[in-house]
Amino acid sequence: MANFAKPSAPRFSVEVYQNEFLPEGGRDVHAIVTVTATGGATATRTAVADGTAAVVLMVDCSGSMEYPPEKMRGARAATAAAIDTLRDGTAFAVIAGTHVAKEVYPGQGHLAVADPATRAQAKEALRGLSSGGGTAIGTWLRLADGLLRGSTAAIRHGILLTDGRNEHEEPAVLRATLDACAGRFTCDARGVGTDWDVKEVTGIASALLGSADIVADPAHLAEDFTRVMENVMGKEVADVALRLWTPVGVEIQYVKQVAPAVQDLTDRRTEAGPRAGEYPTGSWGDESREYHVCVRVPTATVGQEMLAARTTLVLPGAAGEPATVLAQGLVRAVWTNDLAASTAINAQVAHYTGQAELAEAIQQGLEARKMGDVGGATAKLGRAVQLASSSGNADTARLLSKVVDVVDAVAGTVRLKAKVADADEMTLDTRSTQTVRVKKT
Repeated sequence: MANFAKPSAPRFSVEVYQNEFLPEGGRDVHAIVTVTATGGATATRTAVADGTAAVVLMVDCSGSMEYPPEKMRGARAATAAAIDTLRDGTAFAVIAGTHVAKEVYPGQGHLAVADPATRAQAKEALRGLSSGGGTAIGTWLRLADGLLRGSTAAIRHGILLTDGRNEHEEPAVLRATLDACAGRFTCDARGVGTDWDVKEVTGIASALLGSADIVADPAHLAEDFTRVMENVMGKEVADVALRLWTPVGVEIQYVKQVAPAVQDLTDRRTEAGPRAGEYPTGSWGDESREYHVCVRVPTATVGQEMLAARTTLVLPGAAGEPATVLAQGLVRAVWTNDLAASTAINAQVAHYTGQAELAEAIQQGLEARKMGDVGGATAKLGRAVQLASSSGNADTARLLSKVVDVVDAVAGTVRLKAKVADADEMTLDTRSTQTVRVKKT
């Protein structure tokens, strides 16, 4: 393990967990790469310099937000709570989203700078929020992107709230917007109520390296927005990338974030020199995340060993300057005829492989249930219950118990419930990718 750090930034470390032993002819190497940032301003509770963050709040103001009226009231209260959580010196703006996007505060294409006066003005402006019109989320994101591009802040973030489907915009337009915004700012997305589309909201958060969640009861919006904004205010380093260098003949099979949530990064690779590619990880505060790297090495004979990959955490340099290395670790391959050594599965690799399967089983099970495939849904959700039980994922097990009756969790024997509340099904779907870490022994 190697560490590198800037004096004012958190210290990053990389640890690699793997079974490096392969049988003769073995080719696939799996490793869990744990990245940890510690010792920054969040950990020491010191003030972060003004101007390090810019945040745009996007509030759904379409006509459906008035049914019931609690949604619009909850959205106003939540946005006000988020504004109160802004650190002094943070640049911010509020957007009202319908089939068009409108600046609520401060207006005229600018961001305000948070202080007692601007926070009060922004909250006063929220009184003018009213519902009416359709939903075109791409317009909201494009306006947010334009506002954030005018900021010099390192941390650029959006928080998006919607209660419905993106019905007034072609899916291709939203997809193109997300592609354009990716890498320019991160975004957390929230669905309020139960009339929105899970894949749409989670897709927005995934594309922009943020979190997604459901707030079924509008009364809980303020609490959720406060928590989200506190997390944003804790970010200190932006645009961190996981660089993967591989020797000649080594093929990358996939790169996935597996904790705190499953996020496939494989297709987000950008080239970074000969045999090297970078995968975006977004912004960091004091936290730890884990990544599953799988590479395919050339065949070799017993006794040979090689460096299968070098994982390096980097910050991009300014124009013409090299990237800053934050930390690095090595993935190895060693060929052996020791059957016990070559067939042992590393505990971290086994755990997170199971967590990824758990997420997939839930999503496939819910889809089968929606299509009326009782047998398929029962099998997949039963497997999900089994995996949640064996991995100690109590939160997911609890959510599953609202969709199926659990007969035997260890065996994965379940029965589909005859009636399931929309909020319970959507909560399970939305949170299916959330994982738990390896149990401490």
